[in-house]
Amino acid sequence: MKILMLTWEYPPRIVGGIARVVHDLSKRLIKDGHEIYVVTYREGDLPYFEDDKGVKVYRVDNFMINPNNFIDWIMQLNFNLIAKANEIIAKEGNFDVIHAHDWLVAYAAKTLKNSYGTPLVATIHATEAGRNSGIHDEVQRYINDTEWMLTYEASEVIVNSNFMKGDLQRLFGLPFEKINVVPNGINLTNFTGVERDYEFRRQYAADNEKIILFMGRLVYEKGVQHLISAMPKILQNYHDAKLIVAGKGGMMDELRNQVNSMGIGNKVYFTGYLSSKQVVKMYKCADISVFPSTYEPFGIVALEAMLAGVPTVVSDVGGLNEIVTHKEDGMKCYAGNPNSIADSILELLFNPALCNEITKKAKLKVKNEFNWAKIAQDTHFIYQKAICQTMADRQANQIAQEKANKARKAKNNETEITNLLSFRKRHAYA
Repeated sequence: MKILMLTWEYPPRIVGGIARVVHDLSKRLIKDGHEIYVVTYREGDLPYFEDDKGVKVYRVDNFMINPNNFIDWIMQLNFNLIAKANEIIAKEGNFDVIHAHDWLVAYAAKTLKNSYGTPLVATIHATEAGRNSGIHDEVQRYINDTEWMLTYEASEVIVNSNFMKGDLQRLFGLPFEKINVVPNGINLTNFTGVERDYEFRRQYAADNEKIILFMGRLVYEKGVQHLISAMPKILQNYHDAKLIVAGKGGMMDELRNQVNSMGIGNKVYFTGYLSSKQVVKMYKCADISVFPSTYEPFGIVALEAMLAGVPTVVSDVGGLNEIVTHKEDGMKCYAGNPNSIADSILELLFNPALCNEITKKAKLKVKNEFNWAKIAQDTHFIYQKAICQTMADRQANQIAQEKANKARKAKNNETEITNLLSFRKRHAYA
């Protein structure tokens, strides 16, 4: 197939999880013999075109006009995505499928679908209502409505967990059979040949300290504030522990203030942004990884930690709740509950045998259930469904149009006959 991927982020521009999903899925689809064209936003001095090992990546600037707000910025970006896609189609011909990733490219996807009659598949990676525990202002309502529009326009919708499927049915009233659950995957070679780097580790913790690792964006829904609140109980029972918070985000200053006010500044270290190589090293240095999200559609970081062989603690929400089975291949805790988070971490700290058992099962689970080969096959099947659905819709519209034309002709004939009879009747009286 010839597939167009629309996304606002693609490596090396990484804002959230979308970039890695689009990158890894595209690479696997290329291996399966498909042609992949990615149209995305150009950040900094990145090239306008790049052949990323077979994936044709086209990047566009945004307008030089300063937007009033983020919504206007996204709308301007969509115009340029459409223009670039039109250029590609003019040179290379039409695509078999358009795959749109989240509301940020919804208008470009809708326009291209309607212009060329191309089947549209949409992946909803997260919802605005989920991120904010509801819709509270007009900006959030606009994003929520745009998400609905994208799912309405798409022939098939992909989500990454059963939790998200339920969320979309509840929020948008989508038909059950239109929503396809395809989990995110992970590159199984990410940690091949990587061992614990003790010199790297000593930058963050002493040799005797057990590293409790949080990896992710520092935003409210990731729940790192609750993990910090759990540290006093952890340290009271296991003094040689240190929390490493890896990542950046809008809550950085707030979290630093929280740590300082609790008087545990020497036991919590904020790394800031880490490169991909540093991320891999950090996982291998950790003794326990914790992802205490209050909202999480999937949670790819949990897969990374499990593949790295790190005992993993997750909250019992969203996709995280589906990835981990408690005390079998990881530990669960109640979302937003520091006491519960501390209990799960302490159980691992005091039970090395349990750690060994769950890390073995976790690695096996990731390799069997979350590999990109399987995910790409499932996605390809959904593309085929979308093509069949589009053809069926086209045929149905054609049949409906023909019926309408016949009805119109019949009505016109009836009108003509009525007029003729009326004419004859008038002349007969004359």
